[in-house]
Amino acid sequence: MNDNQLLRYSRHILLPQIGYEGQEKIVNSHALIVGAGGLGAPVALYLAASGVGKLTLCDFDVVDLTNLQRQIIHTTQSVGVNKAVSAQHAIDAINPDIVVQTIQQKSTEVEFAQLAENVDVVIDCSDNFATRYALNRVCLKLKKPLVSGAAIGFEGQITVFDFRNASSPCYHCLYPDVGSDAEMRCADNGVFAPLVGMIGTAQAAEALKLIMHLGESLQGRLLLLDTLSMQWRTIKLSRDHACAVCS
Repeated sequence: MNDNQLLRYSRHILLPQIGYEGQEKIVNSHALIVGAGGLGAPVALYLAASGVGKLTLCDFDVVDLTNLQRQIIHTTQSVGVNKAVSAQHAIDAINPDIVVQTIQQKSTEVEFAQLAENVDVVIDCSDNFATRYALNRVCLKLKKPLVSGAAIGFEGQITVFDFRNASSPCYHCLYPDVGSDAEMRCADNGVFAPLVGMIGTAQAAEALKLIMHLGESLQGRLLLLDTLSMQWRTIKLSRDHACAVCS
């Protein structure tokens, strides 16, 4: 790290649990963020501000006026712009040291595998089951840690599937694919604006911890948030030995 980076990240370096060595791991890391919307916005902002050296952002959608209520990485001037590109502009303004790769088309599972092959962590900020199942299979195959988040209405959840650990459950263990096409989308159901920030920020924290091998991750635990009662609950997760994906 150069002198400017040492100054920029000094509040991390001052933490004895992180120090110079931990921050150097962050600076040399590469994260894949799938989705640059409500969850992806705080994830991208905090990973960039924290110094993650390279970010690959995937989003084929464009910014809509209705997104601005919660997708804080985008501005009014971004309406009509691809979300990954809009996010890149915000990241460049926050931390010009970050290398950003934008994927502006809908990716297939094969393409996700190619993107994930050389990253340190994958953060699932998507809003549909098809993408979540695909990322789960890709990360399981490549033994990549996957930080999964979701939010709708006033409720959200976050967990980690760390496939470097053979005992880790997978997304399919939590939500088996029964072939249903039913989706819960913000466009149809609404979402409380700060909720996605709270879940997304937690995803960023888990991703940084995984990069640094720091603390205890959410592997084996599902963290649930109800913002109406402002209560967090934790549910233990274990591997389903009958799982069609990871068993």
